[in-house]
Amino acid sequence: MENLWRAATGQDPNPEDYSGIEFWSNPERSGWLTKQGDYIRTWRRRWFILKQGKLVWFKDSYNITRDSVPRGVISVGTCLTVKGAEDVVNKPNAFELSTGNVTMYFIADTEKEKEEWINSIGRSIVQHSRSVTESEVVDYDSRR
Repeated sequence: MENLWRAATGQDPNPEDYSGIEFWSNPERSGWLTKQGDYIRTWRRRWFILKQGKLVWFKDSYNITRDSVPRGVISVGTCLTVKGAEDVVNKPNAFELSTGNVTMYFIADTEKEKEEWINSIGRSIVQHSRSVTESEVVDYDSRR
């Protein structure tokens, strides 16, 4: 039933969104988070992997291979903020990841894990951000 709903609403990620990402080996960060659904606002525990500017998630953590298909993919380069959100969702260890149009909510198991995810995603946003291109970077030292 859930797979039928995902197919009907277009929730399955496009393979182009995660092609070239070897999420099955040496991730920058991985672990369990509880994520609020995009359409049906229930909370579900998912296995998340952050690698190469992509946050991908799976239903479970075992047997993830190059043939595995993520349940979802977020390109963190399109995200603007990642910050705590306990006051928004009224749950401990909650944080949000926001683009200009969409805000997603997550819950970590501990405060420490929440902070680690926020820091890792924040670093990845800076590294993969499209808001500043190399042509926009000014080298002030060379202008003297």
